Amino acid sequence: MKISIVQQPPIYLDLERSMTRAVELVQESAAKGCGMVVFPETWLPGYPTFVWRLPPGAGMGKTDELFALSQANSVDLTRNGLRPLQEVASECAVVVVIGYQEIDGSVSGSTLFNSCAIIDADGRLVNNHRKLMPTNPERMVWGFGDGSGLNVVDTAVGRVGTLICWENYMPLARYALYAQNIDIYVAPTWDSGDTWLATMQHIAREGGCWVVGCATALEASDIPDSVPYRNELFPNKDEWINAGDAVVYKPFGGAIAGPMHQEKGLLIAEIDVSAARASRRKFDASGHYARPDVFSLTVNRKKQRPVQFEI
Repeated sequence: MKISIVQQPPIYLDLERSMTRAVELVQESAAKGCGMVVFPETWLPGYPTFVWRLPPGAGMGKTDELFALSQANSVDLTRNGLRPLQEVASECAVVVVIGYQEIDGSVSGSTLFNSCAIIDADGRLVNNHRKLMPTNPERMVWGFGDGSGLNVVDTAVGRVGTLICWENYMPLARYALYAQNIDIYVAPTWDSGDTWLATMQHIAREGGCWVVGCATALEASDIPDSVPYRNELFPNKDEWINAGDAVVYKPFGGAIAGPMHQEKGLLIAEIDVSAARASRRKFDASGHYARPDVFSLTVNRKKQRPVQFEI
């Protein structure tokens, strides 16, 4: 089975045009014989990197303006916001994993979440995971997720689970996925570089699973002139804002594709999904190597809602 990892930027903070590009990239990947297509963290409509570049307090008004633009270009599942991707997944018979910024129209209609959706090859949305803990200034943009999306799900290409960016440094979150017979572990991120790649390698060994890591390859020249404070945020026109470093590690470690560094395109890898379970003969973190008499983990999968309306 071939996996395609997208290392192309979206049209930054423009949901409609980015969605069109996403559909085209799925079609291109399917034409190359891929059964699965993976997009990075908040690819729709683009990672809010401005929170790392504007000083707290002094930049609050600018952050508010950029937040409003980001909010207006977020995906609302209550309005079938991922429908174009669900349709192209079904048309092309491919599994799509995509990081996106979600707005919950069923509750406040305002708070944003860093989410990752798994769309099966028949177009069904089979899992939606919201990042449990936004990192540092990300908390100025995103709310906290809950455990309802900590699922490994059956798809046309095998059992797939996701954790987002620095969630992958949370040992218990990783263990929750390992304990669900995972084949393909997808880690959409904004991180890159040697430390991140070492983490991906470690997870492949620890979890005995295929690991896909991917961040958005983005240059300052990719940011549209229409984005507020563009020149202040990205003064160096030649800057690589994110190098990408898309990579695929085989079960028990060893890169088979990538890292794809400071390059745009599709990273395509051919994998044998069954190799994941076979690799766990040597070390199975949640199986024969577990010690449930000594350690145990409880995961609360209840969807957390701030209000209940009774009739």
